[in-house]
Amino acid sequence: MITGFLSYVEIKTKITSIFAFLMALGYLFYIGQQILLPQTLVFFAGMFIFDLTTTAINNYIDTRTNDQKLPFRRKNALAVIYFLFAAGAALGIWLAVLTDVVVLITGGICFLTGALYTYGPIPISRQPLGEIVSGIFYGFVIPFLLLYINMPEGYYLTLGINSGIIKAEVIIIPMVTLLLLSVNPVCCTANIMLANNICDLEKDIKVKRFTLPYYLEEKALYLFAGIYYIAYSATAIMVIAKILHPICLLSLLTIIPVQKNIKEFILKQEKATTFFASIKNYVIIMGALTLTIFVSGLIT
Repeated sequence: MITGFLSYVEIKTKITSIFAFLMALGYLFYIGQQILLPQTLVFFAGMFIFDLTTTAINNYIDTRTNDQKLPFRRKNALAVIYFLFAAGAALGIWLAVLTDVVVLITGGICFLTGALYTYGPIPISRQPLGEIVSGIFYGFVIPFLLLYINMPEGYYLTLGINSGIIKAEVIIIPMVTLLLLSVNPVCCTANIMLANNICDLEKDIKVKRFTLPYYLEEKALYLFAGIYYIAYSATAIMVIAKILHPICLLSLLTIIPVQKNIKEFILKQEKATTFFASIKNYVIIMGALTLTIFVSGLIT
């Protein structure tokens, strides 16, 4: 039963949320910001369960149109989704109580987007938006929420309601820093989705799922390679801008194995073999960046 559950929620793919979390945690450590343990733990639990929930929903819906089978009876599989959703929502509300309305609104948007990813009249997964949506929500929103709940109030933005008017003020420099910091997880996450859609292109067309590779055709492979170079460029820019310590430049050396994996995938796009090049590249890039950020915190 446990094995079936882990397969249902695709536990092996959860690196996209965990690494983004660890990278942001490393940045807090590097800048010497005190970490609010209760809020951080509640956020991690809610984030992780939300990730499990969206994957379960995705698999539950997809098995209606493809040849895959669920590890449980459909009734039980649906019950798992309800349980995960309720647990994630409860943790999200708890975190909002511990923090503020910005976290509540952001969490609500995350849950809504997760549900609409595979459910509704025009699911996001059947449009050329999967890479963008997954990249933003796993690569940007996770670091944003973790940093937001741990940084001083009003550091990134302020949101207020006065006389029925909602006013939001965004602090530019901190937000630009956050955006740059999020480039690596956004790009690496988007490329896992892109590689998956490239490998599944023919199968997706049969079930009327027209993802980004359907529109880009051969250019999707160039995009796959280019996204990694954008990630490396962002790291260099952050060091130049003194957002990150120069030791983080060591993470750029990972371009050697990453380039090898890129060539492997460009030569052959197969789900059972070369697709894992995108996952390996994620672990290599995010692992090296996260490690060097933590090391930066130790030597400064």
